[in-house]
Amino acid sequence: QVQLTESGGGSVQTGESLRLSCAASRGTHAILAAGWYRQPPGKEREYVAFITSRDTRNYTTSVEGRFTISRDYAKNTVFLQMNSLEPEDTAVYYCNLYIAATPSTPPRDYWGQGIQVIVSS
Repeated sequence: QVQLTESGGGSVQTGESLRLSCAASRGTHAILAAGWYRQPPGKEREYVAFITSRDTRNYTTSVEGRFTISRDYAKNTVFLQMNSLEPEDTAVYYCNLYIAATPSTPPRDYWGQGIQVIVSS
């Protein structure tokens, strides 16, 4: 069973940076695509960023130019570098990885446990 472990959240001031990590456990054959989502306080979960197996990236408008999604193939880890953080970025952040656990297993979605990011003005 693949498990995802998120890390890197915390509490920062406006303008500061954080780097979130999402590591897939051993037994992950391939990460085919990955995304980050967030759920601000009192709101629905929303899309943040996405990266494909060919490293094509996409961002929601509000984070474009400030956030960067990337991946380390060897470590089966996906990152979200968040710069110039704003109070509106305060949320619980979730990674979502589309993983093939083995070469013969149909890929499926896996979600991280969520990690808190708080940005104070």
